Amino acid sequence: MHPNAQFRTENRALMEALVAEIGFGMIFATTPDGPRVAHTPLLWTGDGALQFHLARGNALARHLDGMTALAVVNGPEAYVSPRWYESTVEVPTWNYVTVEIEGRVRRMDDDGLQGMLEALSAHNETRIASGTPWTMDKVPPARLSQLKGAIVGFELEAQAWRPTFKLSQNKSADERERVALGLEQEGSRAIAQLMRDVVG
Repeated sequence: MHPNAQFRTENRALMEALVAEIGFGMIFATTPDGPRVAHTPLLWTGDGALQFHLARGNALARHLDGMTALAVVNGPEAYVSPRWYESTVEVPTWNYVTVEIEGRVRRMDDDGLQGMLEALSAHNETRIASGTPWTMDKVPPARLSQLKGAIVGFELEAQAWRPTFKLSQNKSADERERVALGLEQEGSRAIAQLMRDVVG
């Protein structure tokens, strides 16, 4: 989390929306083997929990149950050039959005894993514009059982949220708009839009 309080938000709905929209992140934990990270699809349950699964052979999988871990979801980001400011005494920076979620992790049972996989695929299939959504019943039961045996499901109970929405809040409205226009011209439309929608 960025130390500047201007780059924080207390808007839980905004943070949850970012997690749900991105749907992918990193899980960090300190294990007896040292610090480890895993990259994984994420499912926000809407009731305070973040669900994910790891390959059974992942370095974190054998340690996570009962541990406190950190989930990190990164949103849009972009380099900010000093040439976009009116002032000539500025330096380069980076605008970005990220949410850190700390919480206790528990391992899911088979039913929980099944439910999470169904919800995860259903959520992501809705993002595909054309064709019929894929469903798990298209996989023969024996094959599905084999594939599920290679992964482990987990649920992180969110106990602390640490967001950073660094969107040039430390600049004037005119300067923010100049930066947003520069970002748009360079193809970074998502972060430019967030600068307008979140900061105003």
